[in-house]
Amino acid sequence: MTVSARVSQSAFDGSRLRVILLLDLYEGAQQQFLEAYELMRKQVAAVPGHISDQLCQSIENPSQWLITSEWESAPPFLAWVNSEEHVEVVKPMHSCVRDTRSMRYSVLRETGGGRPLAQDTARADHQVAAREGDGVARHALTFTVKPGSESKVAELLAGYDSPRAQVDENTRLRRTSLFMHGNRVVRAVEVEGDLLAALRHVARQPEVRAVEEALNPYLEQDRDLTDPESARVFFTRAALPAVHHVVADRPAPADLRRHALYYPAKEGRGMDLARLLAHQDAAAADDPDSPVHGSTVFHRDDIVVRLVDITGDVDLDPAACLGLKGPGKAEELEALLDGAAIGVEGALTTDRNLNRLLSHADMLPVTDRTSADS
Repeated sequence: MTVSARVSQSAFDGSRLRVILLLDLYEGAQQQFLEAYELMRKQVAAVPGHISDQLCQSIENPSQWLITSEWESAPPFLAWVNSEEHVEVVKPMHSCVRDTRSMRYSVLRETGGGRPLAQDTARADHQVAAREGDGVARHALTFTVKPGSESKVAELLAGYDSPRAQVDENTRLRRTSLFMHGNRVVRAVEVEGDLLAALRHVARQPEVRAVEEALNPYLEQDRDLTDPESARVFFTRAALPAVHHVVADRPAPADLRRHALYYPAKEGRGMDLARLLAHQDAAAADDPDSPVHGSTVFHRDDIVVRLVDITGDVDLDPAACLGLKGPGKAEELEALLDGAAIGVEGALTTDRNLNRLLSHADMLPVTDRTSADS
């Protein structure tokens, strides 16, 4: 596949992945940390797609540590880091670490006598060009609420005051889009600058803390945000990472509308479904007649959410809006989608089922907040 120049973010380009984890340890926790690392190292060594890892200690400040790992590509790492197994494996480290920061990078160039960048020429071709980003980081959270509480939850999430957009001189909240599908909530954020700094800034704001506290009785997964361990586990399980972003290289039309589409995958097929939609959206960005102006695909486990900015009404071109334009694409999605989970049975090649899928997948918009100068 030729990767479109309009794709600014993708986990599907075939490049190797370098993961960097910076850690600041508590005083006296070094031995406990090393023991926890040994347990984690043995577990991760058996994960498909893992190549190697290194543990490093700062020569300037002994409390500062660095873990780097290398992966064949982004998908196997994302499957591992978002798994329940990973949540359990890293728990022993939490009491040792004062602060952490995780960064993920595609390997584009390499010098020296190491192994080539890819196993074959096709994969290497995907790695030649660096992407041109827009300076925006994208992330989402998803969680479920108790059945019957949906209207109250929507009221809470729509009614709170927006936090201050400017985080610091380099970071600013750009947009927050919040949707619901039944009792599932999806909150997507766009940040200019440092995503982690923005998330921490939002978590400290009194208006946000108040609405999060008000949500607690309605959540299916119990949490206590005043307890660091409980908060860490909740937000780890709620993370819905962006795996692909593309936008058309043409002026945004005035009638652009944002939709979130929910695609529950068959068990174990979530990454394949996300990849299909990502490839479709890359093609749509190169098509001047496509109603899809921009798209971000989020994926975790068997949950795929596609945030799309669409020209005109979403039902004018259901196939394009669903990411199914082109021969055979409806059948490909049908093979990956858990149709029963979303209320659609039968072939997606019929107009009736295509419209039913669009109706069921289109999430309920709760709030869409854009900072004044975006």
